[in-house]
Amino acid sequence: MEYLKSGIKTVLGGTEPGQQPSAAETVEKLVDRVYSSTLLEDRRDACRALKALSRKYRIEVGAQGMPPLIQVLQNDGQDAEIIGYALDTLCNIVTSEEFDEEADNPAVSVNVGEQFTEMFIKSPEHVTLVMGYLDEYDFRVRRAAIQLITSLIANKTRELQDLVLVSPMGVSKLMDLLTDTREVIRNDVLLLLIELTKGNSNIQKIVAFENAFDRLFDIVREEGCSDGGIVVEDCLILLLNLLKNNSSNQQFFKEGSYIQRLAPMFILSSTNSSDLEECGWTPQKVSNFHCMLQVVRALVTPSNQQQVVSACQRVMQKSQLLKALCDILMGSGVPADILTETINAVAEVVRGDRDNQDELGRLTAPSQPPRPAIVVLLMSMINEKRIQSLRCAVLYCFQCFLYRNVDGQRALVQTLLPFSPTDFSVLTMGLLLLTGLLSTDTLANWFSAVAMMHALVDNVAQKEELLRVLLGTPGGQRPITLLEQCTNLIQQERCRLQSKVGLLMLLSVWLAHCPSAVKALLETQGTMAYLTAQLCANEHDEREYLVQGMCAFLMGLCIQFNDNSLPNQRREDISQLIIKRIGQETFCNKLSEVSRHEAYSRACKQVQIRAKGASELLLDYEYCKLYKGLEALLAKQVSGFDVDGIELTELTLSSEAAALVAQYKGIIRGMDAQIQTLQQSSKDLEQQNSELKEQLSQEQSLKSQLADQNTLLKAQLAAQSPPSELAQLDNDVKLNAARYEANMYFTVNIRLTKELETLRQQLAAEKQRADAANEKLLATQKDQEDLLELLADQEAKLARYEPPATTGEAPPPPEPEPAPAPALAPAEDDRYYSCSVKI
Repeated sequence: MEYLKSGIKTVLGGTEPGQQPSAAETVEKLVDRVYSSTLLEDRRDACRALKALSRKYRIEVGAQGMPPLIQVLQNDGQDAEIIGYALDTLCNIVTSEEFDEEADNPAVSVNVGEQFTEMFIKSPEHVTLVMGYLDEYDFRVRRAAIQLITSLIANKTRELQDLVLVSPMGVSKLMDLLTDTREVIRNDVLLLLIELTKGNSNIQKIVAFENAFDRLFDIVREEGCSDGGIVVEDCLILLLNLLKNNSSNQQFFKEGSYIQRLAPMFILSSTNSSDLEECGWTPQKVSNFHCMLQVVRALVTPSNQQQVVSACQRVMQKSQLLKALCDILMGSGVPADILTETINAVAEVVRGDRDNQDELGRLTAPSQPPRPAIVVLLMSMINEKRIQSLRCAVLYCFQCFLYRNVDGQRALVQTLLPFSPTDFSVLTMGLLLLTGLLSTDTLANWFSAVAMMHALVDNVAQKEELLRVLLGTPGGQRPITLLEQCTNLIQQERCRLQSKVGLLMLLSVWLAHCPSAVKALLETQGTMAYLTAQLCANEHDEREYLVQGMCAFLMGLCIQFNDNSLPNQRREDISQLIIKRIGQETFCNKLSEVSRHEAYSRACKQVQIRAKGASELLLDYEYCKLYKGLEALLAKQVSGFDVDGIELTELTLSSEAAALVAQYKGIIRGMDAQIQTLQQSSKDLEQQNSELKEQLSQEQSLKSQLADQNTLLKAQLAAQSPPSELAQLDNDVKLNAARYEANMYFTVNIRLTKELETLRQQLAAEKQRADAANEKLLATQKDQEDLLELLADQEAKLARYEPPATTGEAPPPPEPEPAPAPALAPAEDDRYYSCSVKI
């Protein structure tokens, strides 16, 4: 510290004894020295002193010293030492972190670095000036320039990304620094690229086409892959930035055979030790492995384009990546967070891919006795001693295993159907889910109900099969169906809200598009009375509102998918019950409570279940998808009846005409839905078209810049005197790089042009189909109007020919309609099978 003070006094020319200049005065004199000194040594000493003061007196140095420091960068580029001091000082000024020296300074605010950054980038040429010093090989200059750019990007990410994009060869310069033999420089560039590629697809594409994947994999291999240090983690984070939500880079990654280079990194040496250190699971390896799993998930997450996901899933299966993940899944000594993330990764690798789903279904756990891996995972899901994140991951994996897997759904339901007495001790998927469904653990109830629900999604055949399952009861009483047991559990007072929500979701998916299930529910004693009582209750708790909305949705399904085969439980009867006991407006308000709940918006965002606490586990994505598709239809269905249970649109029509009108209404509804779908598709295509146009314009702009740079280089080469062989070779290498990049963007331009033309053709075809549908709709409406006119004429004629009623006599009552024949009750032996689970 004394040396620093003496250095400052030397620069300032000394001070009077007993006088201590303030920080602002000291900085002012140093700034004046930088401005006015003619000797380079004096300016260098002043910059050195400003650097020393910038950590404690950042505001004073930043307010007064930024212009002279920029002047130094502009005029003194030949001296590496003063340039290093100027860059270091600017970096201290704009950094977002707080120095220890300024901890006691109340004038320093939290965002002071961001404010100085905004001042610095008001002139874009300042950033270009700093980018130019990346070409300097001197360690002090190059590293200081990298750190300054990193700090600027961290504070003003979007602005700096735009400035780097327009900077000549800006991204290319940064990518070249990854090959610097000095590891410190290389590691700092990794941090810079991580900040630069956040949320900017254009920069991500340029970095990827600059051979970033090869360079990153080379660094990871040199550093020891998953056993390496923090540099491996930085490389993987950058790789994740390039792949996440970027379909172009994902396709390039797959086509470049980089998945095959990723697969060997997941192969672990087998060990049975439970000690993490002995197994090699150091904290850094855990972080590296977590990032590796995130990279895998970035390629196959359900939010990606389906064609990209399917292609990556096939490659992961052929490259043995899925097998390596399954080995980790079934291994011992794996940390809990790595095991949880591995389960999530396996889930997304198999989701919707039959080959991968079959491979997971064939996987056997190394247990005694050997059991299927799916069964072992479900055992963990219903075990209340397991951590919540692991149980959620298992549920997500099981959902992905059943997604569009008809055979898997059938296999689950078959395990609930009868089996031989010798197999009572065998644990199956169905028995485990039944155990969880009847457990006293609320979370086990919810997990089991949601898991069983996914066996019924878009599969009416299995919904009908599940109706055949009977559960044994103690005391030799009559067995009850699984559906009846679910309704009984909901009505029990000890049934907690989370269990109730899970059971309501299961029942709703079960009843949707399945009249047999609706009939079975209506035959269950007390169910409709319970649902009605729930909707009539005045609850003030937000979660109770959610349950009421789900009950209204279930009641609406009983109307929509009712085949009218039960007397007194027809669609009109249930609608009449709603109108008189609940009220149409109240019912619709209760129904909309589901979509207003925060759990609904949270579940709709993504397929995977994410919850910070157990209380957030309420709604599932597939249930929300079903609710979203049927909510408006159910509300409209209930609103279409009057207090007498008659459809309002059929009050003035005979039964034959009403049936015909109802048929036309169904056709019109279908056409309306088709038109809305086509219009939405047209909007999506137009949006894609505009995005492609924007990308094409950006690519053309970059191509134009590269062409200008190529022309400039040619002109410079032509204007120069005959250079030496070394200079000539250097010029050729810059020139070749520009040609390579120009060719690359020309290729991309051609591909994007073809994609744009394809989308235009698709858009034209969709518009033609929409126009045709509109014409059909208009014709149908015209036919309906003609029909109504004919009916009106017929009624007028009937009224004209009717004899007048005699005075004082009431018209004869209409003849009663014949009662419908009672439905035949099927024999129990044909419908039901018993299950070994006792209640």
